[in-house]
Amino acid sequence: MQMCKIYFTFAQKIEKCAMEDKIPSFNSYIEKTIIDNWDCDALTDYKGATLQFHDVARKIEKLHILFENSGVEKGDKIALCGRNSAHWAVAFLATITYGAVAVPILHEFNAEQIHNIVNHSESKLLFVGDVIATVIDAKEMPSLEGIVYIPDFSLVESRTEKLTYAREHLNEMFGHKFPKYFRKEHISYHKDTADELALINYTSGTTGFSKGVMLPYRALWGNVQFCIDRLGSHVASRSNILSILPMAHMYGMAIEFIYPFCHGCHLFFLTRLPSPAIIAQAFADIKPSLIISVPLVIEKIIRKRVFPKIQNNAVRLLLNMPVVNKKVKQRICEQVYEAFGGNAYEVIVGGAALNQEVELFLKSIDFPVTVGYGTTECAPLITYSDYHDFVPGSCGAPVDRMEVKILSSDPENELGEIVTRGTNVMLGYYKNEEATRQAIDPEGWYHTGDMGLMSRDGHVFIKGRIKNMLLGANGQNIYPEEIEDKLNSMPMVSDGIIVQRGDKLVALIHPDFEAAKEMGFTDNELHDIMEQNRQNLNEQLPAYSKIQSFQLQEEDFARTPKKSIKRYLYK
Repeated sequence: MQMCKIYFTFAQKIEKCAMEDKIPSFNSYIEKTIIDNWDCDALTDYKGATLQFHDVARKIEKLHILFENSGVEKGDKIALCGRNSAHWAVAFLATITYGAVAVPILHEFNAEQIHNIVNHSESKLLFVGDVIATVIDAKEMPSLEGIVYIPDFSLVESRTEKLTYAREHLNEMFGHKFPKYFRKEHISYHKDTADELALINYTSGTTGFSKGVMLPYRALWGNVQFCIDRLGSHVASRSNILSILPMAHMYGMAIEFIYPFCHGCHLFFLTRLPSPAIIAQAFADIKPSLIISVPLVIEKIIRKRVFPKIQNNAVRLLLNMPVVNKKVKQRICEQVYEAFGGNAYEVIVGGAALNQEVELFLKSIDFPVTVGYGTTECAPLITYSDYHDFVPGSCGAPVDRMEVKILSSDPENELGEIVTRGTNVMLGYYKNEEATRQAIDPEGWYHTGDMGLMSRDGHVFIKGRIKNMLLGANGQNIYPEEIEDKLNSMPMVSDGIIVQRGDKLVALIHPDFEAAKEMGFTDNELHDIMEQNRQNLNEQLPAYSKIQSFQLQEEDFARTPKKSIKRYLYK
């Protein structure tokens, strides 16, 4: 279908060839941060051991020796699968600084998915964490030459004599290469070029199909340089950062790992499953200078630890008094700020929309929160705004070196697909030319599959996924995410999604059973509360998008690693 003329495009426009000439080697950033911060703390497993930058460099060098003497060549694929840890970070850094192609695999994937990704990517080596080592079957990955155990870099399996010999004699080889000392001047990494393939990241997605996103070094550089330019003056070098999100996911990898490492920060990794209680304790202990999160983590902390303290009659009465309103809000903001460690410049939320009730509450007390937007295919940043410029309901404005536009004749008022192009965009999908053609048009625009609007000052407002769109009985377009945002703010609702059953809309709801138990509600009373919620929700909706019925979910919804619900399982 031919689109009408676009009214306006907000962008940091670039000339591709000229820009590529100016893009430095991405690995030079890793070299520089190691040399500049040689004796400073770099990577810590929370409540575990710490590696300083010179320790990281030493381990990288040993892995390079292992690669070189076992026959790994530049451009070969090396897969990594395990929970976040200092050694996972070292293995990743060693791979890209050697010039090999990293294939990070989400540890939440099951054994069959891991086998398929290793085989599809043609990986030569696989680094595995302690849990993953027990669930995979090496026989299902016949092309692998070896499996390396992340906690101590020992060999789980070796299929070549060269790999076995190199691992057994690694310390001897290292001593021979550096007979006196291993020093800063020995640091020299692969000099990458802008469009050279750096990693293949397999999407988790909500559709059930995983595609290998080919990301060049320029995409990693574009994200890291943007963060350095926009956050560098607010986040001190050598300050603390807590890594919560999976590093095998591009949001966690680029913004919560690679950027702060290149900025000389001290990273702490939650090596266990990050429950809200563990995260809250880690915030208090580490006092991170920047917080990167998905909405679910923020919303749970606010709903469980903040709302119960302020949603009483006394506080509500004070908030309605103009003479003390400002002071009360300031005090509430201080308490919320303390819940996140009391030291963060801002909280950046990404991966999904922040619940509107929580977002408006945080903005009303002047809490430093902002929302960004990105995709794996852009490594991941597309839009972001500093919290001072954040517009509630938006996800920021285009980042440097990226153009964004809405495929609509009236981008301010008429929904259209969000498309983008620039430095951060992928090369394509690995061994999938058809999917690449569908995603990137001949003019280089990456089609996100998200529908949105754009204000005249460049802020983007996402309204839903094209694939999630439901069709009303009279042909109206219904975006379930907008209804769900209202639903998820209602009493006793932990989470919910809207699905279509024939020509009727049905709400699938996972209640807050913990809160219901504390209140002593019976199953019948909980059902009556949800029915009242349904009626109250319908009062806010047009006739064509009213909810006809609801179903209660005993178990929480199945989720992707960025905590989005896997919708395809519930259609």
